[in-house]
Amino acid sequence: MRMKATVLALCTGQPARLPDGKISSIDKQACEGAVRIGTLGLEGDTQVDRKHHGGAHMAVHLYAAEHYPYWREQIPEVERLAAPGAFGENLHAQGLTEKEVFIGDRFQLGSALLELTMGRQPCSTLERHFQRKDMVKRIIANHRCGWYFRVIEEGEARAGEDLALVERTQEHWSVDASFALLFDPAVPASEEEIRDLLAIPALGSQWRSKLEAKLW
Repeated sequence: MRMKATVLALCTGQPARLPDGKISSIDKQACEGAVRIGTLGLEGDTQVDRKHHGGAHMAVHLYAAEHYPYWREQIPEVERLAAPGAFGENLHAQGLTEKEVFIGDRFQLGSALLELTMGRQPCSTLERHFQRKDMVKRIIANHRCGWYFRVIEEGEARAGEDLALVERTQEHWSVDASFALLFDPAVPASEEEIRDLLAIPALGSQWRSKLEAKLW
């Protein structure tokens, strides 16, 4: 179980105006030195839309650096893709993608212990940030969604450190597979599969609610 990724940047953001005039903290910048990781996320990070972002189940957001070349090719006019933090991620990491990590996985990063809770549901804020009205549709189709952690043990971390897998409790529901079940219309969702995913204790509350709604 020696799976790991290298965190190339830890990123935080402050409220700023998007091109359409709305306020968001999605545009995050790389930090220097050690960064404190608390129960609600990275020290110095903020969330404007607290209804859909942040909280204990979505404390830390990771987006794979592997996806950036793909997006630069697909939407070359988006200059913001030249640097980490463009997708609002706190951890810009290379070495693991949505197909290789599973709901409930625990990772050590510096002195912090993180638990994977769910993938990130793409939203209109990302579309306004990139000035691309098709971003949600694109991400639903290709499953390059990123994912969230809750913080089991607070600590500190810095760029260049490894995000190392220390515990895995199941190997069926990857972020890719669970995202597809919830959001991809091309992927059928059976009641048995929904209940199987719901049975994972670590599953984040936002996705848990969406899955439960599918049963009614």
